[in-house]
Amino acid sequence: MSSISTSIADLRKSYERAELSESASLADPLQQFDQWLQEALSAQVPEPNAMTLATVGGDLRPSTRIVLIKGYDERGLVWYTNYDSRKGQQLAGNPFAALQFHWVELERVVRIEGRVEKVSDAESDAYFNSRPLDSRIGAWASPQSQVISGRSVLVANAAKYGAQFLLNPPRPPHWGGFRLVPERWEFWQGRKSRLHDRLCYQLEAGTWLRQRLAP
Repeated sequence: MSSISTSIADLRKSYERAELSESASLADPLQQFDQWLQEALSAQVPEPNAMTLATVGGDLRPSTRIVLIKGYDERGLVWYTNYDSRKGQQLAGNPFAALQFHWVELERVVRIEGRVEKVSDAESDAYFNSRPLDSRIGAWASPQSQVISGRSVLVANAAKYGAQFLLNPPRPPHWGGFRLVPERWEFWQGRKSRLHDRLCYQLEAGTWLRQRLAP
């Protein structure tokens, strides 16, 4: 084993910031998520809205990427993307996914699993129109996940669509929102001696069953 690999294997951190008990947690996982997200915002952790999205393609191989949460309520968690992208195509063939938030500074992880659906056109239009102009042009300029010959392709496309649409680019038909409808939540709080707290919420017959998992 190389010295670099050895040094990585020797990395250790003791998690001692907080705890997560059944008595202190909320019965509704969405409310628990909202509480933790608000605490992440208040703590000013870097990009508290960033989440890992895991999908599985027709070849049964998983893939992950970082996306940004843009809304959440009792219906689920929402992000926006190019529907023709790799993740969009995978979700079209297999509409189930997993999300993960990792707030390192708070020693917390939230994992969510469930089925995915497209948001309404009205919701996608409203969010698209709220974006900065450069981002709206970018949605037209980038053939997301496709092979391109170089960055010059993006620059040329941006110039083309900028000249075509000026200040009012419409939402591209291939761009919009996805919503993950949760069926399972897990809240992880780092604890000392690797005896971490893990509370799992599983949806059963319309009711959230909360259980503790061994770390």
